[in-house]
Amino acid sequence: MLHARLALLTVAALLAAACTKPVDVKTVQVTDVTTGWFDAGIVDGKNKLVPSITFRLRSSAGDDLRSVALNIVFKFADNGDDYDEIFKQSVPFHNGQTDLLTVRSQTGYTGEPPQTRADMLKNSNFRDMDAVILVRQAASTWVELFRVHLARQLLTE
Repeated sequence: MLHARLALLTVAALLAAACTKPVDVKTVQVTDVTTGWFDAGIVDGKNKLVPSITFRLRSSAGDDLRSVALNIVFKFADNGDDYDEIFKQSVPFHNGQTDLLTVRSQTGYTGEPPQTRADMLKNSNFRDMDAVILVRQAASTWVELFRVHLARQLLTE
């Protein structure tokens, strides 16, 4: 009898979850955005900068959004070609928003000393980038939520 009750409760919970209205992820807002080039220090004797974006997601009032998947794509600004992408499988919401998220590429620009990291941003070969935030909930399709040009500023945190 106990197994039958557990099975019935499990089925009821699954039906309730299946009947909940999916949230339109297009209504999620991107706030508290900071972009730039993170000072990744000295790697193999060279100064290294990597593209970086920090942001928070906020759901609309009344939306019961628990988590989303994110794909952040860094693209060259001059031609739109992909540079790198970072996938976040589950980003949880608490009280209608996420924690502040910082996403950085592992790859970036390097410069030979004595060129400073700030000088690297002024180099004629430096290519600007954009960050594109794609979002989806469960098995839905990816939606472009936000696109921003990375500021040519040095980030140390």
